[in-house]
Amino acid sequence: MVKIIDLIIFDCDGVLIDSEIISATMLIKELSKIGIDIDRDYVAKHFLGRSYPTVFSTIRSDFGVELPPSFENQYREQLLKAFDTMLEVIPGVEQVLRTATLPWCVATSSSLPRAEKSLELTGLRGLTADRLFTASMVANGKPAPDLFLHAAAKMKVLPEHCLVIEDSLNGIRAARAAGMKVWHFTGGSHMKGQDLYESDDARPDFRFDDFSNFQRLLEQKFQ
Repeated sequence: MVKIIDLIIFDCDGVLIDSEIISATMLIKELSKIGIDIDRDYVAKHFLGRSYPTVFSTIRSDFGVELPPSFENQYREQLLKAFDTMLEVIPGVEQVLRTATLPWCVATSSSLPRAEKSLELTGLRGLTADRLFTASMVANGKPAPDLFLHAAAKMKVLPEHCLVIEDSLNGIRAARAAGMKVWHFTGGSHMKGQDLYESDDARPDFRFDDFSNFQRLLEQKFQ
Protein backbone atom coordinates (compact mmCIF):
# COMPACT_ATOMS: atom_id res chain seq x y z
CA MET A 1 0.00 0.00 0.00
CA VAL A 2 1.38 3.41 -1.02
CA LYS A 3 1.82 5.78 1.90
CA ILE A 4 0.29 9.19 1.21
CA ILE A 5 1.92 12.40 2.42
CA ASP A 6 0.15 15.65 1.55
CA LEU A 7 1.92 17.97 4.02
CA ILE A 8 5.32 18.24 5.68
CA ILE A 9 5.33 19.99 9.05
CA PHE A 10 8.77 21.25 10.06
CA ASP A 11 9.69 22.11 13.60
CA CYS A 12 11.78 25.28 13.63
CA ASP A 13 14.46 25.36 16.34
CA GLY A 14 16.97 22.60 15.80
CA VAL A 15 15.44 21.61 12.46
CA LEU A 16 15.32 24.68 10.21
CA ILE A 17 17.65 26.87 12.25
CA ASP A 18 20.62 25.84 14.40
CA SER A 19 19.31 27.67 17.44
CA GLU A 20 19.00 25.10 20.21
CA ILE A 21 22.68 25.15 21.16
CA ILE A 22 22.49 28.95 21.51
CA SER A 23 19.25 28.80 23.50
CA ALA A 24 20.70 26.21 25.88
CA THR A 25 23.90 28.19 26.39
CA MET A 26 22.05 31.42 27.15
CA LEU A 27 19.55 29.75 29.48
CA ILE A 28 22.36 28.10 31.44
CA LYS A 29 24.14 31.45 31.68
CA GLU A 30 21.08 33.42 32.82
CA LEU A 31 20.06 30.82 35.42
CA SER A 32 23.60 30.75 36.82
CA LYS A 33 23.26 34.47 37.59
CA ILE A 34 20.57 33.64 40.15
CA GLY A 35 22.38 30.64 41.59
CA ILE A 36 20.82 27.82 39.59
CA ASP A 37 23.37 25.55 37.93
CA ILE A 38 22.27 23.25 35.12
CA ASP A 39 24.05 21.78 32.10
CA ARG A 40 23.23 20.98 28.47
CA ASP A 41 22.08 17.47 29.34
CA TYR A 42 19.54 18.91 31.77
CA VAL A 43 18.29 21.37 29.15
CA ALA A 44 17.98 18.63 26.53
CA LYS A 45 16.09 16.35 28.90
CA HIS A 46 13.64 18.90 30.32
CA PHE A 47 13.27 21.78 27.87
CA LEU A 48 14.00 20.64 24.31
CA GLY A 49 10.85 20.94 22.25
CA ARG A 50 8.87 22.57 25.05
CA SER A 51 7.37 26.05 25.35
CA TYR A 52 8.81 28.58 27.80
CA PRO A 53 6.35 28.05 30.73
CA THR A 54 7.96 24.64 31.16
CA VAL A 55 11.13 26.39 32.32
CA PHE A 56 9.27 28.11 35.16
CA SER A 57 7.46 24.98 36.34
CA THR A 58 10.51 22.69 36.08
CA ILE A 59 12.85 25.06 37.94
CA ARG A 60 10.22 25.48 40.64
CA SER A 61 9.80 21.73 40.96
CA ASP A 62 13.47 20.71 40.84
CA PHE A 63 15.11 23.61 42.67
CA GLY A 64 12.33 25.09 44.79
CA VAL A 65 12.94 28.46 43.19
CA GLU A 66 10.31 30.79 41.78
CA LEU A 67 11.87 32.63 38.86
CA PRO A 68 11.31 36.39 39.07
CA PRO A 69 8.79 37.90 36.62
CA SER A 70 11.63 39.76 34.90
CA PHE A 71 13.61 36.58 34.12
CA GLU A 72 11.82 35.68 30.90
CA ASN A 73 12.32 39.10 29.31
CA GLN A 74 15.96 39.22 30.41
CA TYR A 75 16.61 35.77 28.98
CA ARG A 76 14.85 36.54 25.70
CA GLU A 77 16.70 39.83 25.35
CA GLN A 78 20.07 38.15 25.76
CA LEU A 79 19.04 35.30 23.49
CA LEU A 80 18.02 37.59 20.64
CA LYS A 81 21.29 39.48 20.98
CA ALA A 82 23.14 36.19 20.61
CA PHE A 83 20.96 35.26 17.64
CA ASP A 84 21.98 38.49 15.89
CA THR A 85 25.57 37.31 15.62
CA MET A 86 25.47 33.53 15.98
CA LEU A 87 22.29 32.14 14.44
CA GLU A 88 22.59 30.09 11.26
CA VAL A 89 20.25 28.09 9.07
CA ILE A 90 20.69 24.30 9.13
CA PRO A 91 22.73 23.32 6.04
CA GLY A 92 20.56 22.28 3.10
CA VAL A 93 17.30 23.57 4.59
CA GLU A 94 16.80 26.62 2.37
CA GLN A 95 17.18 24.53 -0.78
CA VAL A 96 14.67 22.00 0.57
CA LEU A 97 12.09 24.71 1.30
CA ARG A 98 12.57 26.47 -2.02
CA THR A 99 12.30 23.33 -4.13
CA ALA A 100 9.79 21.32 -2.11
CA THR A 101 7.34 19.37 -4.26
CA LEU A 102 4.89 18.94 -1.37
CA PRO A 103 3.06 21.61 0.65
CA TRP A 104 4.82 22.42 3.92
CA CYS A 105 4.50 24.59 7.01
CA VAL A 106 6.32 25.31 10.28
CA ALA A 107 5.04 24.46 13.78
CA THR A 108 7.21 25.60 16.69
CA SER A 109 7.12 25.83 20.47
CA SER A 110 8.80 29.24 20.23
CA SER A 111 6.84 32.41 20.74
CA LEU A 112 5.68 34.08 17.54
CA PRO A 113 8.02 37.12 17.91
CA ARG A 114 11.03 34.87 18.51
CA ALA A 115 10.14 32.56 15.63
CA GLU A 116 9.63 35.46 13.25
CA LYS A 117 12.89 37.09 14.33
CA SER A 118 14.83 33.83 14.01
CA LEU A 119 13.49 33.08 10.55
CA GLU A 120 14.15 36.66 9.45
CA LEU A 121 17.76 36.52 10.62
CA THR A 122 18.36 33.32 8.67
CA GLY A 123 16.61 34.52 5.52
CA LEU A 124 13.71 32.06 5.80
CA ARG A 125 10.89 34.36 6.92
CA GLY A 126 9.80 35.22 3.39
CA LEU A 127 9.52 31.53 2.56
CA THR A 128 7.32 30.65 5.53
CA ALA A 129 4.90 33.56 4.99
CA ASP A 130 1.56 32.65 6.63
CA ARG A 131 2.59 29.01 7.14
CA LEU A 132 4.10 29.64 10.56
CA PHE A 133 2.25 28.24 13.60
CA THR A 134 3.36 28.61 17.23
CA ALA A 135 2.43 27.19 20.62
CA SER A 136 0.74 30.50 21.51
CA MET A 137 -2.03 29.56 19.06
CA VAL A 138 -3.15 26.46 20.98
CA ALA A 139 -4.13 25.49 24.52
CA ASN A 140 -1.39 22.92 25.10
CA GLY A 141 2.16 22.82 23.80
CA LYS A 142 4.22 19.77 22.90
CA PRO A 143 4.14 16.88 23.81
CA ALA A 144 0.39 17.44 23.43
CA PRO A 145 -0.74 17.09 19.79
CA ASP A 146 -2.56 20.44 19.70
CA LEU A 147 -0.03 22.43 17.68
CA PHE A 148 0.42 19.83 14.95
CA LEU A 149 -3.33 19.27 14.69
CA HIS A 150 -3.83 23.04 14.45
CA ALA A 151 -1.26 23.31 11.66
CA ALA A 152 -2.83 20.44 9.73
CA ALA A 153 -6.30 21.95 10.08
CA LYS A 154 -5.11 25.35 8.87
CA MET A 155 -3.39 23.70 5.90
CA LYS A 156 -6.54 21.62 5.28
CA VAL A 157 -4.77 18.25 5.43
CA LEU A 158 -5.78 15.14 7.39
CA PRO A 159 -3.39 14.30 10.26
CA GLU A 160 -2.69 10.83 8.88
CA HIS A 161 -1.41 12.43 5.68
CA CYS A 162 1.14 14.61 7.48
CA LEU A 163 4.86 14.03 8.00
CA VAL A 164 6.47 15.88 10.93
CA ILE A 165 10.20 16.67 11.02
CA GLU A 166 11.33 17.00 14.65
CA ASP A 167 14.56 17.10 16.63
CA SER A 168 13.09 16.66 20.12
CA LEU A 169 11.55 13.64 21.80
CA ASN A 170 8.65 15.80 22.99
CA GLY A 171 8.04 16.83 19.40
CA ILE A 172 8.05 13.18 18.33
CA ARG A 173 5.58 12.42 21.13
CA ALA A 174 3.34 15.26 19.92
CA ALA A 175 3.40 13.99 16.33
CA ARG A 176 2.63 10.47 17.48
CA ALA A 177 -0.28 11.73 19.59
CA ALA A 178 -1.58 13.60 16.55
CA GLY A 179 -1.60 10.42 14.47
CA MET A 180 1.08 11.70 12.11
CA LYS A 181 4.20 10.12 10.67
CA VAL A 182 7.38 11.60 12.13
CA TRP A 183 11.08 11.68 11.25
CA HIS A 184 13.77 12.48 13.79
CA PHE A 185 16.34 15.02 12.56
CA THR A 186 19.60 14.61 14.48
CA GLY A 187 21.90 16.96 12.57
CA GLY A 188 21.67 20.09 14.76
CA SER A 189 24.71 21.25 16.74
CA HIS A 190 22.88 20.62 20.01
CA MET A 191 22.64 16.90 19.22
CA LYS A 192 26.41 16.35 19.15
CA GLY A 193 27.50 14.32 22.13
CA GLN A 194 23.96 13.89 23.37
CA ASP A 195 22.24 10.66 24.34
CA LEU A 196 19.78 9.94 21.52
CA TYR A 197 17.85 7.34 23.50
CA GLU A 198 14.20 7.27 22.40
CA SER A 199 11.58 5.96 24.81
CA ASP A 200 8.75 3.79 23.54
CA ASP A 201 6.39 6.76 23.24
CA ALA A 202 8.91 8.77 21.23
CA ARG A 203 10.05 6.44 18.49
CA PRO A 204 10.17 8.01 15.02
CA ASP A 205 9.42 6.31 11.74
CA PHE A 206 12.86 7.27 10.45
CA ARG A 207 16.03 9.14 11.47
CA PHE A 208 18.31 11.33 9.39
CA ASP A 209 21.01 13.97 10.00
CA ASP A 210 21.47 15.66 6.61
CA PHE A 211 19.00 17.68 4.54
CA SER A 212 21.06 17.40 1.35
CA ASN A 213 19.33 14.15 0.43
CA PHE A 214 15.92 14.97 1.92
CA GLN A 215 13.97 14.89 -1.34
CA ARG A 216 15.49 11.55 -2.29
CA LEU A 217 14.56 10.12 1.10
CA LEU A 218 10.97 11.29 0.65
CA GLU A 219 10.79 9.60 -2.74
CA GLN A 220 12.22 6.37 -1.35
CA LYS A 221 9.86 6.25 1.63
CA PHE A 222 6.61 7.52 0.13
CA GLN A 223 6.61 6.86 -3.62
